[in-house]
Amino acid sequence: HDSIILVTGSIMVAAVKKVSAKAAKGTTAKAKTLKFTIDCSQPVDDGIMDAASFEKFLQDRLKVAGKTGNLGSNVVIGREKSKLTVTSEIALSKRYLKYLSKKYLKKQQLRDWLHVVANNKQSYELRYYNIHDTEQDEEDE
Repeated sequence: HDSIILVTGSIMVAAVKKVSAKAAKGTTAKAKTLKFTIDCSQPVDDGIMDAASFEKFLQDRLKVAGKTGNLGSNVVIGREKSKLTVTSEIALSKRYLKYLSKKYLKKQQLRDWLHVVANNKQSYELRYYNIHDTEQDEEDE
């Protein structure tokens, strides 16, 4: 009976070592530079949204280490015409940028017309809802 307990005990120690090795690898992976883009060219071209105010909103609201306005040199928000680029040296969630984008649209009362869509792994795009399809469906009935 004692030998079984010793065997299972050594297996547990080996499993704990593997978990801690994976945790150590995860911290180095987050040290790389993350770059996300938010393309708001459609609403900016139509004149219903201002990219500069959106950039200012992100700079004011983005939290780093639990504090707003604490971007420092770790997070840089840039703008080229109607494309915003968020570059981060620390861990930053793309989902958090979507949350802030939706919050901005709600504040500007644009959520009824625009939604945030991921067009690839590193970027979001602000698009109009497809209302043409529903209008054609109503005409067909």
